[in-house]
Amino acid sequence: MREAWLLTPGPLTTSSSVKNAMLRDLGSRDDEFIAINRQIRERLLQLAGAEETHVCVPLQGSGTFAVEAMLNTFIARGAKALILINGAYGERMARICAMGGLAHSVIRWPEDRPVDPAALERELAADVSLTHVAVVHCETTSGILNPIDRIAAAVKRHGRGLLIDSMSAFGALPIDARSLAFDALVASSNKCLEGVPGMGFVIARREALMACAGNSRSLSLDLHDQWNSMEKNGQWRFTPPVHVILAMAQALKEHASEGGVEGRGARYRNNCRILMEGMRKLGFESLLPDHLQAPIIVTFLMPADPRFIFANFYDRLRCKGYVIYPGKLTVADSFRVGCVGRIGPEEMTGAVKAVQEVMTQMGVKSGSPALLHAR
Repeated sequence: MREAWLLTPGPLTTSSSVKNAMLRDLGSRDDEFIAINRQIRERLLQLAGAEETHVCVPLQGSGTFAVEAMLNTFIARGAKALILINGAYGERMARICAMGGLAHSVIRWPEDRPVDPAALERELAADVSLTHVAVVHCETTSGILNPIDRIAAAVKRHGRGLLIDSMSAFGALPIDARSLAFDALVASSNKCLEGVPGMGFVIARREALMACAGNSRSLSLDLHDQWNSMEKNGQWRFTPPVHVILAMAQALKEHASEGGVEGRGARYRNNCRILMEGMRKLGFESLLPDHLQAPIIVTFLMPADPRFIFANFYDRLRCKGYVIYPGKLTVADSFRVGCVGRIGPEEMTGAVKAVQEVMTQMGVKSGSPALLHAR
């Protein structure tokens, strides 16, 4: 029986060849493994246009491990971060800072509104104690794309350091360190790069990372120490996720063969178009207008029809081979459908057809969130 298609922001559906890459064992000090790590690090820098200015530091664990490592390493004692929040992952950065005793302040926006660079400018001008700004590139709480170019320009004008969580954007949406100034950017193996979960990485400006020696309050999350060790012998300080790394090497080959960031992004944009057009024909409404919607994951408002029960909807779709995500909003009841992973037009068209069939089974005539008119 075919595995279900994962219409989620990650973990997501991977290719058979990525899965097969894990079907071998390799010593963590083996010359071949060390060479694979070097190639992965070099390729990730290339994807960010950062070969000349930045270094790539991989880390065991989920993306959140790498986000916490970034904040722990770059926000020194006496430093203070401004966190720009319009979703759960911005809130998570604030929680990391609070629990780690890292000085910080926040600006919040509703989940259906992008970060406002003008408000950022005002705050940077008003608070001279701020040393860094942290922001989520694509906030998968809603699927919104924050204006990272304008944010970076504002941070640079005020002489602060920019820390980016690009977890759900890197590999499909362009990032170029030659035109966008940032001290550190975090992503992971199991999002738009279409690897498997278990490895995060930080692309850090070399000079900024060199100044971070001794900052981290954690041994395992110390990016400076991890980088320094890997520069010396090419090895991880602690047991690496070998099979995840082998899958990542294969995933990066497939990413390149698809046309890199441009090719991967084009497929995701087409997936998103098919999904939104099909769902709108069924009466569903997306939370975001098209100009704010990233082609990664789409949030749909919950239908008003009382016969629409999300748990039932989810289970029936799962039986048809499609796994979606519950909503994570505070502003509205919703659910989310991802456009990423090893899926294309056939799978997205199939997903919309499955939604239509499930609605018929449930007796739901429209996905409209508006009150149904009496008939």
